[in-house]
Amino acid sequence: MDYSIYPKRVYACVDMKSFYASCAAVEMKLDPLTCYLAVVGNTEASGSVVLAASPMLKKDFNIKTGSRHYEIPRNAGIHIVNPNMRHFMQMSVEITKLYWRYVPPEFVHTYSVDESFLRLDKVESLWGSPEKIAHMIQNDMMKEYGLYCTIGIGPNPLMSKLALDLESKKAPSGIARWEYSDVQSKLWPVRPLSEMWGIGRRVEKRLNRMGIFTIGELANHRLDALEKEFGILGNQLYYHAWGVDLSDLSGASVTQKQVQVSYGKSQILMRDYKDPTEVKHVILEMCEDVAKRARDAKKAGRTISLGIGYSKDEGGGGFSREKSIEVPTNITQEIYAVCLLLFDEFYEKDRTVRQISITLSKIVSDSNMQLDLFNEKKAKQIQLGYVMDSIRNKYGSKALLRAVSYTPAGTAVHRSTLIGGHKA
Repeated sequence: MDYSIYPKRVYACVDMKSFYASCAAVEMKLDPLTCYLAVVGNTEASGSVVLAASPMLKKDFNIKTGSRHYEIPRNAGIHIVNPNMRHFMQMSVEITKLYWRYVPPEFVHTYSVDESFLRLDKVESLWGSPEKIAHMIQNDMMKEYGLYCTIGIGPNPLMSKLALDLESKKAPSGIARWEYSDVQSKLWPVRPLSEMWGIGRRVEKRLNRMGIFTIGELANHRLDALEKEFGILGNQLYYHAWGVDLSDLSGASVTQKQVQVSYGKSQILMRDYKDPTEVKHVILEMCEDVAKRARDAKKAGRTISLGIGYSKDEGGGGFSREKSIEVPTNITQEIYAVCLLLFDEFYEKDRTVRQISITLSKIVSDSNMQLDLFNEKKAKQIQLGYVMDSIRNKYGSKALLRAVSYTPAGTAVHRSTLIGGHKA
């Protein structure tokens, strides 16, 4: 691979270590690195999901993100707290402002609430080497907020992220730098493939079926075979395996609005739902959310997907199925009707439901919703949906709720009090 043809840039990927747990620890005047602390969705629900765990809780008790509240040992030294999402968001904003001291705002790309990319090659004359800037950011973070961060540095966003995930999180200094010359020695031995950013379990299984088990084998596989199997993704996988990424996260590319290809809603239920009627109540609420998101964007979709996850206490499992309709829709009741068809066909009788997901895809402009001039009912449904949305947007999501939301099965009333799906 001739790397000389690619732009000479320097990126840093900064990750806040166990961000939610660390913010909660600092607020309680605890050391984030030595305390035992878990942030759970709801401290009053034994089945609530662990949103974040402090490093020592992960190490000594094997409690991590995705564990359940009831799995945390009843130990006086372990702190179990609710999320304070408003505080977490405020901290994230303050940390972004810290980055602005070193690089202009257009050179900061916020990837998630606890992770950001910074372009450094334009500010080295001001602050020194990328490693020096990384140390300065770490020191400021600790001095001002009591938080730890790890930083990966590379010639493009991908390489900085790989340096972060695969080396800096384990490095004593919390900083690692990868260059193109490191690809074969550091990246190619990586296995399983899903250890690499951008490769999920499903793609990993498909690559395994092609006889590809390491990143090096991916890099040396025939490009045309990868493109035949994966399309444009195959091309991306190939070049990523060589450490090549042409993304420019600065300037206009950061603010450019991405085209939304689907609208979805997923939730892990706070308790087991054994009654299919109750499950259908939640499905209706979620269809309302999905339809509103599409309507807010003036979009409609042709394909509706329903996913159901069964309780782990019964061995887990579940199903995910989709159905396409002839005319695109953003009408709640039409989406709900398709979800009911899928649920009635694929739900296993007497199974306990713990997770539900709904997605509207094959998105088009809502102007493509063909109206039968004689179908007055459908026209009224469309108009009603937009009127209800305008009321909710002005007065809040609780201003208008369906009757099912006030039944014991409903979740919308509780979710209306949350930020980002968690307690404010």
